[in-house]
Amino acid sequence: MTTRDPALALAGDRVHPYDRWIESQGIPVYREYHVDDIRALPLGAWDLRECDAAFLQLAGQEGVSAAVVIEIPPRATLPPFHMAIDEVAYVAQGRGLTNIWAEGHPKLSFEWTKHSMFLLPANYTYQLSNTHGSEPVRIMLTNGLPTAMAAIPNPDFYFKSTVVDTSILYGLEGGAYSEAKVIRDEGRGPGRNLWVGNFFPNMLVWDQLEPFRQRGSGGRVVWFTFPTAVHGSHMSVFPARTYKKAHKHGPGVVIIIPTGEGYSVMWPPGAEEKVVTYWQEGSVFVPPSGWWHQHFNAGAEDARYVAIHAPSGMPTGASVFTNMQGEEITQLDRQQIEYPDEDPWIRSKFEEELAKRGVTTAMPPEAYLDPNYQWKYAEDEG
Repeated sequence: MTTRDPALALAGDRVHPYDRWIESQGIPVYREYHVDDIRALPLGAWDLRECDAAFLQLAGQEGVSAAVVIEIPPRATLPPFHMAIDEVAYVAQGRGLTNIWAEGHPKLSFEWTKHSMFLLPANYTYQLSNTHGSEPVRIMLTNGLPTAMAAIPNPDFYFKSTVVDTSILYGLEGGAYSEAKVIRDEGRGPGRNLWVGNFFPNMLVWDQLEPFRQRGSGGRVVWFTFPTAVHGSHMSVFPARTYKKAHKHGPGVVIIIPTGEGYSVMWPPGAEEKVVTYWQEGSVFVPPSGWWHQHFNAGAEDARYVAIHAPSGMPTGASVFTNMQGEEITQLDRQQIEYPDEDPWIRSKFEEELAKRGVTTAMPPEAYLDPNYQWKYAEDEG
């Protein structure tokens, strides 16, 4: 684990209400730049949920997004629970069943497995069950509780409220947790496919991907969201022995690794020292707001990462940045460093990491010479 300053997020001289609350819960709080593997993370007994759990309060989350890892023992069912804001669940280990309902309405049920992701809407009561006979379940739950508690700091508001919008789950045609549907989103750049649903069965094998030309490396992407929530998210897939262009965005984007071996580099604008976070399946990290960050696949297979955006979406801003010579760069979104303009250390570090594994880079030399270089995709043939 990479260490960092463990200071709490402060507003003036006051502790943020969310920080005060999580410290009162008596379970571990991890405040690093990343955690190696949430499947092996030490947990503690959490009275509120009657299960073992730990909070992730990583760099980049403070005051914006929350994450908690919970464990369900084999063949166990957790007590009913509800919270007054939406939660996004990602299953890091195990398989099981969710029952979810609003008072006076029938229960809805769906099964999930490792790498499933699903929405638990605000104030719907739900129970999570482990259907495996010997393996515990590990689930990461993300939400916007820090943002909410900045406005209403009383925890009772979130855990004792009973107001439910029953149309969220009972008003959807075809079933609230049925197959996700795709729509064409023309509101961003050249347009993109946006998958909409409350349940995504397995992000490890999801193959409805489109070229992510802007970010380099020959990678692909899927954009997805939930019908009534504002947790828009995406998953990026990129080939072995390649790396993506450095970019930056706003806070609270929680990244988890379904598969792959590599590392990410993060640094604030203008800083020479960089933070290197190595990752594998089950790793989680959160790029701090406005920091450059860059993802590197040092493994032998495609790598995948799921980025669960902050509740308000993923703000990108429109700040102008400069290249290594201090000249202003004009780009589509002004939040990216092209390969020819990156710090030479980036390429050197990548080739050094590959050499440790006895392999060489798959990055084409032309990418370092031409800022407009484009990888070829199967869609381009014919």
